[in-house]
Amino acid sequence: KVIHRALDAGYEPVSLLTERKHIEGQASDLIDRLGDLPVYTADSALLENLTGYSLHRGVLCAMKRPALPTVEAVCKHARRVAVLEGIVDPTNVGAIFRSAAALQMDAVLLTPTCCDPLYRRAARVSMGTVFQVPWTRIGQHHTQWPDKGMAQLRDLGFKTAALALSDNSVSIDHPALLNEEKLAVILGTEGDGLANATIAGCDYTVKIPMAHGVDSLNVAAASAVAFWELRAR
Repeated sequence: KVIHRALDAGYEPVSLLTERKHIEGQASDLIDRLGDLPVYTADSALLENLTGYSLHRGVLCAMKRPALPTVEAVCKHARRVAVLEGIVDPTNVGAIFRSAAALQMDAVLLTPTCCDPLYRRAARVSMGTVFQVPWTRIGQHHTQWPDKGMAQLRDLGFKTAALALSDNSVSIDHPALLNEEKLAVILGTEGDGLANATIAGCDYTVKIPMAHGVDSLNVAAASAVAFWELRAR
């Protein structure tokens, strides 16, 4: 499914690597679709030895990486975007992309220190939505975030909402948030959350109300709550 979604999105395949048993099984439709492209095959033990991990689905596809679009192009018609600041776990990045696709985010922007969405595990956990949701980097060097990146968001007409626990946080269901025409939801790294400079530069600091003494959610879980609550009406 992930490979089919990448092909549907226009990614250019180079070759396929699959367990021998899948040639006439679950990889057969892919092989037909890829036409004359090389297909490499071996038994599962050899493939695991070559790649360093178990191929759960038994199929890998190498594809050419497209050039990243500009922030302006990605955000041209967007009303809701997610900004991922320094999130380094590919599982979290993949899960956030899946939530972004399902819960009506128009685009995802990644700061320079954020994990690559095209990393194998991120793509797999996302169920291929990294190929469907428009995304790009907001800044190519860590010095370009947050100041330059936040200024760019403002120039594009976005209000910014930092998901963070602080004394100045408003609840995620605050009417002012829901009424914003264009909103960028900014999520922070797994350990420390958002940088103080990022929070200070945002228009809103937003929290998800918690019960039973729980102080926070995993960033992927928090993203799903935030995307649903803050989606464009």
